[in-house]
Amino acid sequence: MSNTPRMRTAISCILLVAVTGASATACGGPDGHPLSAEPYDAARQVGFNTPSGTAKAALDKPLEVTAKGKDGRITDVTAVDTAGHYLAGELSADGSRWRSTAPLVAGTRYTVRVATEDRKGAPGARTLTFETAPAKRLLNVKFGPEAGKYGVGQPLTAELSAPVTTREGRAAVERSLKVRSTPAVTGSWYWVDDKKLHYRPKEYWPVGASVTVTGNLAGVKVTGDLYGGSAKPLNLSIGDRVEAITDAAGHHMVVKRNGKVINTIPVTTGKPGFSTRNGIKVVLGKEYFVRMRSTTVGIAAGSSESYDLPVYYATRVTWSGEYVHAAPWSVGSQGYANVSHGCTGMSTSNAAWFYENVRPGDLVRVINSAGKEMDHFGNGFGDWNLPWDKWQAGSAARADAPRTDALRLRPAL
Repeated sequence: MSNTPRMRTAISCILLVAVTGASATACGGPDGHPLSAEPYDAARQVGFNTPSGTAKAALDKPLEVTAKGKDGRITDVTAVDTAGHYLAGELSADGSRWRSTAPLVAGTRYTVRVATEDRKGAPGARTLTFETAPAKRLLNVKFGPEAGKYGVGQPLTAELSAPVTTREGRAAVERSLKVRSTPAVTGSWYWVDDKKLHYRPKEYWPVGASVTVTGNLAGVKVTGDLYGGSAKPLNLSIGDRVEAITDAAGHHMVVKRNGKVINTIPVTTGKPGFSTRNGIKVVLGKEYFVRMRSTTVGIAAGSSESYDLPVYYATRVTWSGEYVHAAPWSVGSQGYANVSHGCTGMSTSNAAWFYENVRPGDLVRVINSAGKEMDHFGNGFGDWNLPWDKWQAGSAARADAPRTDALRLRPAL
């Protein structure tokens, strides 16, 4: 499109000032440029592909804004839904059409503001609102753990109501899950499976941190006809950094709070054939009394290794039944030999102290055991046993940086 009319207008203004000494406001707006004038109503210049009346826009079609005739062009378009999300789009080089490049959000109202200019460069404006159809299938998110106070090792979890298998869909979900920590941390989500994500910082949570996780997925397209649904926000507070390091070969546990040793406890761990798992575990919960039966871990009743015992002050670290607990029957071996079936046993008084001084999210690390490594997922929280680079590889959004769309792009001259 030629820019001759605009140039002629500018030249005529210069001549007017030079010959008459009049103010530059004789042309266009207050500063003498047509673009400074009050925008005119561009209703006759702009067309939309949205349905008329109360009909709702289909979710499978992009939003299109077009310039009518040859008297003007589109210079800028913004489309924002009720949640404040901008709809990405591209404006053609000649300003004749703007087209959305991202899916419409389901069940929302959009406000579309269009800026235009006529052949003389004078600005125009048009505003439109429309509603989108509701989603047929919703993906709801449930965050975990429950609200409360936790140790520095507590991962966040997000459980989805439906599986998400595509990388694009996972990236859309992940980008909508916002974690905010005060003090701030560097962290990332990891897809454990098609319906579950875990989040952890690069390092442990800072002592005394406040953590909030929210979901902004409502109405956002995930995949196919699946759109984002509800997600109740979650708030956590982080306590002291409590770490229990159990040396299975040395038969003792060292407990630290914020880096300072506060107790050293003689223990017994798993004997040969039942060796305790190595690695970092996270306290899952505490039970004052547990009845432990060998049959629950695959040991037949009546066999030489069978047991059925009342156990007190039991601190759970795996879902399969590994605890730190009172074991008064093995006090003679504690500090000297490993005689348990995989748990970490200690005297009743030491177990009571441990029980009272740890909370869910605190860290329990086992070293120098002949046992296997702690599972990363599925048997508690083994998340911290993954190096940070491998943890980041479990993110669908890390390598999926948002594209720089021409959301508000003036066409080329």
